Order: sequence, then C-alpha cells, then structure tokens
Amino acid sequence: MSDDATALTFHPLPAGAPRPAGGAPGVIVMPGGGYTHLAPHEGKPVAEWLGRLGLAAWVLEYPVGPAALHPAPLDAARAAMRRARSEAAERGVDPGRIGVLGFSAGGHLAAHLAAGPATAEAERPAFAVLCYPATSWHSFATGEGTARPDPLLGAGSTDAGRRELSIELIAVERTPPTFVWHCADDTVVGVEHALSLTRTLAGLGVPVELHVFPSGGHGIGLAEGAGPAAGWTSLCEQWLARTVSG
Repeated sequence: MSDDATALTFHPLPAGAPRPAGGAPGVIVMPGGGYTHLAPHEGKPVAEWLGRLGLAAWVLEYPVGPAALHPAPLDAARAAMRRARSEAAERGVDPGRIGVLGFSAGGHLAAHLAAGPATAEAERPAFAVLCYPATSWHSFATGEGTARPDPLLGAGSTDAGRRELSIELIAVERTPPTFVWHCADDTVVGVEHALSLTRTLAGLGVPVELHVFPSGGHGIGLAEGAGPAAGWTSLCEQWLARTVSG
C-alpha cells in the first residue's frame, strides 16, 4: 500500500506471524543507489525478509537525482517516520519500536535521521541498521566522488557542506542502538565509513555493533550466496531479537 505524500509502501506481517498485544516492531527500509536512483533489490525483498522475522516494514522511495539535493531526501525520511508512527496502531505496529534500515546512500540517510543533531525526537528512530553505509560524506566526496557533481549538494558543494553531512562528525548521544556491517573489499564505499562511524558512536556511549566481512564488495543487499557476508542477516536477526523484539 503506497502513500503518495511520502512515497511510502507498507508491507504487513505475513499470515500466521505473531501479533504482539502492544504491536509488532516496524522498520522503514531505505534502498541505496548513490542518491541518483533506488536499488530495487534493497527494497521490497528486504521488507519481506523483515516480515519473516516478525517486523512490519515500510519501503521509502525518497527523492533522488540531480533535482533532489539536500535536504530533500532527509525531509522525506522525516516525513516518513512521522507518517509511520501516526498510522502504526491501525497497522498493528508499536509506534515506539519503529526503526530504520538503509543500504549505501540509504544507509547515509538512515544514519542522518538516527544520529543527526537536528532530528526532532518524534522523527528519531528507535534503532538503526546500516548496511555498507556511505556515512562519511566528506571522505566520499573528496575521494572517488570528486570526478562528478556531489549527488546531495550539487556541483557547488564545499568542504564545509560535506562535513555537515558526515555522520561521524555530527552524531549525537541521542542516537539509538545501531547495527552496522560492511565488506572489507568494498571499493565503492570503503569500510572506513563504517569504522569511523562506529568509533564515534562508541565514544558517545551509543550501543553499537559492527561486523566487517572479508569479501562481498558493494550493493549486495540480502547477500544471498555472497560468501561470509551472507551471514549478516542472521547476525542482524540476533541483534534485533536482543535489541528490539526482546
């Protein structure tokens, strides 16, 4: 079921799944795509996987492309969280247990919503799962990204502007519990993104769990058949059981 105002599609729990009296946990899924497109395999299939774990899900189609510069994607994420919480009860979801899960650029967006200093508490998720996230926008934009216009700030981006989008530099203590995973051989978004963010969150006292797999590259979604990286889903399931569902 799609909501035009926030480009939000709800995926209910599958038939036969337990329905807790206070509502099931929920997740807003944010696919990757470098802020230029949205990767289909990081949307609906992820929502269906979450449903099998007992978590209802929304997939957010946030604005991308050269016409959707910052803060358009973040505004969409904020609106999505407000919408999800407002409709949670009627959908059998606990409004106090709605988190975010993002891949790559979607991981940056999820992290910005979860850890950003300007996020209103009504919009801050209860937990965050970040999959090979491009969280250090300064590093991203000054490395491989210098050969093309910044997908969030445009051709006139500045070092100061990119630093304001680097989550490891702006994260706050109010950041919710966070699960992060990355592949050491990722040449699109280096593992340093996950390492620097984890270091910052740990220093702030935020509960954070990090997993780095030796291989797998980038953009692998649920990572089925991707060797050791395929284990991220079971590790995340265990973390969700301890952190959210327990």
